[in-house]
Amino acid sequence: MNIIVVGLSHKTATVEIREKVAFSPNQIEKPLCELLRLEGIVEGVIVSTCNRVEIYATTRDIAGGIARIKRFMADYHHLPFEALESHLYSYHAEAAIRHVFRVASSLDSMVIGEPQILGQIKTSYGYAAEFKSSGIILNRFLHKAFSVAKRVRTETKIASSAVSVAFAAVELAKKILGDLSDKTVMLIGAGEMCELAAKHFLNSGAKGVMVTNRTFERAERLAEEFGGEAVRFESFLEHLHRADIVLSSTGAPHCIIGPKDAEEVTRLRRSKPIFFIDIAVPRDIDPKVDDVENVYLFTVDHLQEIVQANLAQRNLEAEKAEQIIDQEIGQFHKWLSTLEVTPTIVALRNRFDEIRRAELDRTISGWKDLPPDAEKRLDSLTMALMNKLLHVPTAVLKKAGQGGRVDLYIDALKQLFELEALQQENEELELEE
Repeated sequence: MNIIVVGLSHKTATVEIREKVAFSPNQIEKPLCELLRLEGIVEGVIVSTCNRVEIYATTRDIAGGIARIKRFMADYHHLPFEALESHLYSYHAEAAIRHVFRVASSLDSMVIGEPQILGQIKTSYGYAAEFKSSGIILNRFLHKAFSVAKRVRTETKIASSAVSVAFAAVELAKKILGDLSDKTVMLIGAGEMCELAAKHFLNSGAKGVMVTNRTFERAERLAEEFGGEAVRFESFLEHLHRADIVLSSTGAPHCIIGPKDAEEVTRLRRSKPIFFIDIAVPRDIDPKVDDVENVYLFTVDHLQEIVQANLAQRNLEAEKAEQIIDQEIGQFHKWLSTLEVTPTIVALRNRFDEIRRAELDRTISGWKDLPPDAEKRLDSLTMALMNKLLHVPTAVLKKAGQGGRVDLYIDALKQLFELEALQQENEELELEE
């Protein structure tokens, strides 16, 4: 049995393409069922996120399985196959194992080290388990991917540094102000960046949040979401002294905070330090504010420098992660290679025993005046001969399985002795019974 991967990601397709191929989690049972109805597909898991859509499956027919899944993705979403195929990639065997381990470990993400993808794969696997589209191989495979991702995060620092502007702002505030548990944050603007920063500040222990926005209703909604306080935009300067950290991201065409405002704030704060973060373009805060004593001003350029430095550090940690994945691939591939050794050995013995018994019966039925114990002795003799003949092939097959190079042996034996036909006959007999 082979593991295959077919999909597309932010590296091969634009968001316009990705959203056309996305699978809704609320309607995932239908595509999972249709996936398993494809010829030769035994197990299947569908992973669908904003940055990637991938199908993990098991099959005996690698080329056919990949081709059918590609066609399935196009047909299911009513897309022209030729237009979609150029965006799709596929992997099988060790390359498929490596790809999924890297995806789960966030080495293939748009931002290396981001934690969301692991949770998204776990959710996708949960659906597959619920609707019984995953089996022994994908169950073991994905649990292994989860443990590999955990090992990468434990043994490297791939996720330890800020690589988003919003998170970098929080890290910078912590470096300058120390513990944030007694600090209040003011957000000027209620857009996506401010919302993300608010989450990071609160997760880092900030005491509270004030939100101001030109549209007061938007400020109220965001403040309510974070258990904070909404402040009207026309009077936010009156509340500025209450904040220890001010993050501004508006669409104003000119500065909304100047040096005189900063001087008044420090007077009201009795020279207690205040931290300004201006991530607006054009800038919201006059650069001269940084000249005011006990005022610290950082712009988006400062944060980008931190992000770039941290990304470089993450790339170094990613090299360590790749080494971990190399180790884990070998272990899992060894298990996968040995998975069919025992059934193949059993099928081979059954094939030989079938021939042995048929010839023994033919011999005994035509043998007149057969001594009473001769039949038992002949049975023992033929059994011993069969065991001798199968000893070396069995030993070689087991050894090959331990070395991870068993596929060729299994395929050869199945063809030479028609073992798959025998297994199919046995399965049909079991169904009849």
